[in-house]
Amino acid sequence: MKLLNAGGRLWAEYEGGFFDVAESSGGRFDPDPQAIFDRWAEFRDWVSRNRPAGTGSPATSHLGSPVPRPRQVFAVGFNYADHSGELGAGIPARPLLFPKLPTCVSGPADVVTLAGAQIDWEVELVVVMGKYARGVKADTAWRYVAGLTVGQDLSDRAEQFAGETPQFSLAKSRPGFGPLGPWLVTVDDFADPEDLAITCLLNGEIVQESRTKHLVFGVGTLIEFLSARVPLLPGDVIFTGTPSGIGFSRTPPRFLREDDVLVGRIEGIGDLVTRFEAGKEEG
Repeated sequence: MKLLNAGGRLWAEYEGGFFDVAESSGGRFDPDPQAIFDRWAEFRDWVSRNRPAGTGSPATSHLGSPVPRPRQVFAVGFNYADHSGELGAGIPARPLLFPKLPTCVSGPADVVTLAGAQIDWEVELVVVMGKYARGVKADTAWRYVAGLTVGQDLSDRAEQFAGETPQFSLAKSRPGFGPLGPWLVTVDDFADPEDLAITCLLNGEIVQESRTKHLVFGVGTLIEFLSARVPLLPGDVIFTGTPSGIGFSRTPPRFLREDDVLVGRIEGIGDLVTRFEAGKEEG
């Protein structure tokens, strides 16, 4: 099943048809796409019992983030060995986690303002939680996941490396720097959710290409690590890391420009298309 934020309303694609969740449920579920995660088990049970038929077509030209207002957004650094290698870093012994501020989240229809001259791309598989998780073990972690989507961990490299030590969170949390979409795909739709092709294209050129089986720390390990330290809430988002091919590591470095078209593509999910406009560079 796919969940869509179409014009601010929650739609779902189920067995080949699209339905407006609030209308099809007779108002049982809220039209707000974010609200469904707090009632995720109830929603999945309702769908399985009622098998709702298609009721129309969502406005796919106006898609928002399938998770528009997560309470917590986590990201993982150096989680593909080839990405660590291109930055001259070693493979971490345990997950390197940092927060992206929730206000960075944007959707497929949003145009991202470039806040400087060194804005970089990082395509990532993004996990969305469907259940409160605390002290969860890796071998049961997938039971707590609502679904998967595509994300870009956009990064202001000038801000990130301006000081004596790298500044991760703020450099990656400017408005729009967490695009998600085009929709959320539930875990049961994947033959193997741990081995998906992941690709990033810039103006049609492939700049990143890998498979999620190459994650240093897989989804289960990440959820175990996080939930041992903080509670994970329904609708929380985890960016799982990016493979090699970022702009910063190129010779010469390559960064995003106005009117660029960035496509994040993950097998079984689809294409997240992000467009850009010029912004005022800050000091």
